[in-house]
Amino acid sequence: MKKLFFPLLILSFLLFQKCYYDKEELLYMSISSNCDTTNITYAGTISPIISTYCLGCHGNSAAASSGSGIKLENYADVKVMVDNGRFPGAVFQKSGYSAMPKDAGKLSDCKLSQIDIWIKSGSPNN
Repeated sequence: MKKLFFPLLILSFLLFQKCYYDKEELLYMSISSNCDTTNITYAGTISPIISTYCLGCHGNSAAASSGSGIKLENYADVKVMVDNGRFPGAVFQKSGYSAMPKDAGKLSDCKLSQIDIWIKSGSPNN
């Protein structure tokens, strides 16, 4: 009996230990805590993302030579690409679409969440 007591005690201790990731903020860290997903607007959120990551190839002057003719210079341009599915297909790097940004890593989870929220809200011009 004494020989079984110590191993059972250790086993019990191990089984009833709390998991290290028992805090919600550690379990669900896919979106950084400093990612603002409230009040997503085209002018304040989406346009700056596009300016930073897209206009190098999809601005008016570069679109013909390096952006396959696709312009994302203003809301109307972006809205057409959102409505036909090409913009979300590319930035979310879905199968069958050219992954964007070209020759760069995927956008951050935060930026993708912001884009997703904006698109799901009807991609308003706000």
